[in-house]
Amino acid sequence: MKLVLDDDQRGLRDAVRSFLGAASPLPKVREGYDPGVYARFNGELGASGLIVPEEHGGAGAGFAELAVLLEETGAALLPGPFLATVFATIALTRMPPDKELLGGVAEGRTVATLALPPSQAVAARVRGEGAAVTGTLERVLGGAEASVLLVPARAEDGTEDGAEDGAEDGVVMTAVDLTGPGVTRTPLETLDLTRGQAGVTLDGARGRVLGPAPDVADLLCVALAAEQLGVMRAALDAIVAYAKVRVAFGRYIGSYQGVKHRLADMHAKLEQAESIVRYAAWAADEAPDELPGAAALAQAYVGRACFEVARDHLLLHGGIGFTWEHDAHLYYKRAKADEVLLGPPRVHRARLARLLEL
Repeated sequence: MKLVLDDDQRGLRDAVRSFLGAASPLPKVREGYDPGVYARFNGELGASGLIVPEEHGGAGAGFAELAVLLEETGAALLPGPFLATVFATIALTRMPPDKELLGGVAEGRTVATLALPPSQAVAARVRGEGAAVTGTLERVLGGAEASVLLVPARAEDGTEDGAEDGAEDGVVMTAVDLTGPGVTRTPLETLDLTRGQAGVTLDGARGRVLGPAPDVADLLCVALAAEQLGVMRAALDAIVAYAKVRVAFGRYIGSYQGVKHRLADMHAKLEQAESIVRYAAWAADEAPDELPGAAALAQAYVGRACFEVARDHLLLHGGIGFTWEHDAHLYYKRAKADEVLLGPPRVHRARLARLLEL
């Protein structure tokens, strides 16, 4: 097991941090999704193609590298559909290769998203590699910005087309063109102002069958935990810096025990979270038998710890932290939205307990 970044991973971290610091600083984050920044991020750094195989135009990296990248996008609160595209890419790399989609994602031309579990499979009339997809998805991450939606679909009328595609339960993964006919998207009002969601209604929408629907829930948990680690680190760095300069009653607030002890607790949570995320990323790459437990642990611990650090970061700023003008609420809202994105921590704790036979 390897919990320390190597030289290449540190180089990746520094490059992503430098780019986002210049192209997407916090004042710009408030403006929301900028397709220009997204295009540069994927074009100049190849971010969206990081885990895409080299033969399809990507870097062919593993989850250890993906975790490094997502930690930095989390710290920068990068707005837009990047995490949604990462989720979709994870699913794509676990299915028979689709050169068109993988190439588009790797080049940054295609913004994709994935119907997140526990979404039920929608209905589809499957004809060969084509499908007419019908159903309603209440919440789709990045659904308003994405051009392609990956969604599990079950063949209608008891047809066996799904089984012929290698899916034991008749459920196949379809790639739906969200820009085509039969698609209605309704942007949702969300807690996290930096990352949108949309309700998506499909009425015979045009799609393609990619193959059996893979089980990628554990891998999504690892990817999300990496982003949460970045949110934690940035929130802690911000409040430590503030505690060093804010004066109250003639003393820097960082000199008060009530603040020092809280900061120490936050730092301890961050250190534990980093070890958990590094372990989970290693398991995703090297130890698939350990991945279910590592993924459940990541969301059971990191999800809640991220929110607690973001909450205390806001509280320790005092009155200014509660204002709309301060950035503390951006971290708070991202942390809470991430905490429940793949199910609340209690769901993952229960799964971890089952895996450990407790």
